[in-house]
Amino acid sequence: MTIAASLPVARAPRSLAPLCVAAASFLLLLVNGDSLLHDPDTLWQIKVGQWILDHRSVPWTDLYSLTRQGEAWLSTSWLSQVLFATTYSHWGWAGPVILTAAAIALAMALLLSFLQRHLDLPYALVFCLLAMTLAAPHLLARPHVLALPVMVAWSGALMAAADRGRAPSFLLLPLMVLWANLHGGFVLGLALIGAIGLEALWCGAPARRPALVLRWAAFGLGALAASCCTPYGVDTLLAAARILSLGKSFSVIAEWRPADFSAFSPFAGALLGLLGLALTRGLTLSPPRVLLILGTTWMALAHVRSIESFGVLVPLVLAQPLSGWFGAIPDAPRSLRIAPGAPAALVAVGIVLATASATATVAAHHSFEFSAAQTPVAAVDVLTERKAARIFNSYGFGGYLIVRDFRPFVDGRSELYGEKFLMDYFAAEDGRDVSGLLHMFEEHRIDATLLTVDSPAAQMLDHIDGWKRAYADRIAVVHVRDDRKAAPSK
Repeated sequence: MTIAASLPVARAPRSLAPLCVAAASFLLLLVNGDSLLHDPDTLWQIKVGQWILDHRSVPWTDLYSLTRQGEAWLSTSWLSQVLFATTYSHWGWAGPVILTAAAIALAMALLLSFLQRHLDLPYALVFCLLAMTLAAPHLLARPHVLALPVMVAWSGALMAAADRGRAPSFLLLPLMVLWANLHGGFVLGLALIGAIGLEALWCGAPARRPALVLRWAAFGLGALAASCCTPYGVDTLLAAARILSLGKSFSVIAEWRPADFSAFSPFAGALLGLLGLALTRGLTLSPPRVLLILGTTWMALAHVRSIESFGVLVPLVLAQPLSGWFGAIPDAPRSLRIAPGAPAALVAVGIVLATASATATVAAHHSFEFSAAQTPVAAVDVLTERKAARIFNSYGFGGYLIVRDFRPFVDGRSELYGEKFLMDYFAAEDGRDVSGLLHMFEEHRIDATLLTVDSPAAQMLDHIDGWKRAYADRIAVVHVRDDRKAAPSK
């Protein structure tokens, strides 16, 4: 903050700042586009999207797994999947990379626009940089990232209404429709209506509170109805809530694990900075804003997946209370100012054209590749040659098996499999339940396994009668049944 305060900023080009941030973020992500292709879920998301395009319908049952085939499964991210599949079919991996980078850039631009209403540009930029740093581990080509700009727009608009002591406009409801079709995280947007509405009531004049209650309640009902404007209707709410029933299995899925403070991280730094700000500046917030920050912090502590929500929501909540805390930013020297009006518009056009040109150049000369660690190509080739059909796989390989038209034992659709199945699976695959592993093999008539090289189950199979190692490389290990050892000796 001290460094930011020393930067002279021209008043005229403030409106260009979001565009500049968007262009810079987009190009940075584009140049490092392969880093967006590290999640195996991206693979099956594209596969489902292509199925939707081919059949002009959305799936209602599982089409891909070995263990849950035919059971109820609703794709609450169907629109994101269609967008990923469409861009991939036209431009290869460059398509999802460009789409993901554009969504992140738009989210950063929107966040800066909302923060600039209360904070000088350098301070707003600091908060944007913090948000992007916190979100970095989860910035991947997945539906939640495509929904990120919608979340920022929705949250920022609700906070803006609360800051003015008003109810939000019903013109925001199409955002909820879009969010509900992009990703199941729209339930957070519904929850924010009540939480942020309390702030509007707290700050509103007592005489206006009854009217505000009615307006916020009407908006909440409208948002609830808007969230059901999907191919699944009201079942969208039930499907989105199903993920919350996974219970203990959250602790074994990487993105749902609690935050880890065994080593210093940007999230730990953000929490310490927030605490230091409160202690040194005597920060005083209204009770509803305190509850918003505490609730968002608890979500991030409970599940690392929610850290990007923390990075977006906390600055939006703090922006108005912090507006008078920092000293005024001096104007830039006259020689560095951009004249208002037409020149600024020309600069904006120039930024857009330069970004488009750079995008075309990078896409034409760089071949984006999906993470090799999630694509055991050679190992699956071996399974194909051996005509294996019933495969027990590591969790991260499920998406690639779906792409290769194999039915995985398990994949990233955790809500499909449920808490008990996932807990039993991870206990078996991690070597904590050997009898359970062998029972799964027999129950599902497994004829081959596809496991990571460091999987305890893979190491155990080397010493279990009836199984033999058929292939191994630095990515995966394949075991197949050894019929010669299947029957016990007499």
